[in-house]
Amino acid sequence: MAAEQGKVDPMHQFTIEPVVPFQFAGYDLSFTNSAAWMLVTAVVLTIFVAGGLRRELVPGRWQMAVETFTGFIDNMLEANIGKEGRKYVPYVFSLFMFILLANLLGLLPLGVVGIHPFTFTSHFTVTGVLAAISFGIVLVVGFWKHGFHFFSLFVPHGTPAVMVPLIFLIELFSFMIRPFSLALRLFVAMMAGHVLLKVLSGFVINGANAGLGIGALVGLPSFALMIAISALEILVAGIQAYVFALLTSLYINDAEHLH
Repeated sequence: MAAEQGKVDPMHQFTIEPVVPFQFAGYDLSFTNSAAWMLVTAVVLTIFVAGGLRRELVPGRWQMAVETFTGFIDNMLEANIGKEGRKYVPYVFSLFMFILLANLLGLLPLGVVGIHPFTFTSHFTVTGVLAAISFGIVLVVGFWKHGFHFFSLFVPHGTPAVMVPLIFLIELFSFMIRPFSLALRLFVAMMAGHVLLKVLSGFVINGANAGLGIGALVGLPSFALMIAISALEILVAGIQAYVFALLTSLYINDAEHLH
């Protein structure tokens, strides 16, 4: 939290700062707080999955949790793609869990012990790369399986011949905008929630500094609202991870079946 004389800058939390500065050939290749929390998220995900790989006769809670998430993703892919969707389970599961853990880790109140979580999914560059990877898979699958017939995806069945050029351009534009909208949705949702929490924290701090009366009138309601919004943000963290994975599966379905 960037606080100076009772003021809170809600945008400071999104500042990318070097953890291990490194310059090479005039380029800044520093290991940043964003990269650090990506690494933390990847490590947590690896530990989570590794702990569930033990095939015990009577599954423990950890194994049950991993199997629940993998089963959830498997069912989602089968519902949206069919039997062909099973081969995409490792990728979509990793994508879903990576985004979910990133969102949840960014909500941890570790600031009380001097550690400030960085929600890297609140940066469009990160969500854009994740969306680009999914979009790249769609393109590779589409052209690998259908060749140039993949372009028929942009001409719905029954389109009058005279309307084909216009419909093709509209559908192509709609298709090309998918990675942008996919990345923007996650970025905006995570950024907006964190900004709101910082604004409310400013009300709490300023109310406490203003005295008992103002603190009770402004600070306490703001603090109660922070708790409620934090609970809502946990729900949003899960929903956004699910929506990202769901749309990815729907886009892959288009590449598989040209619907």
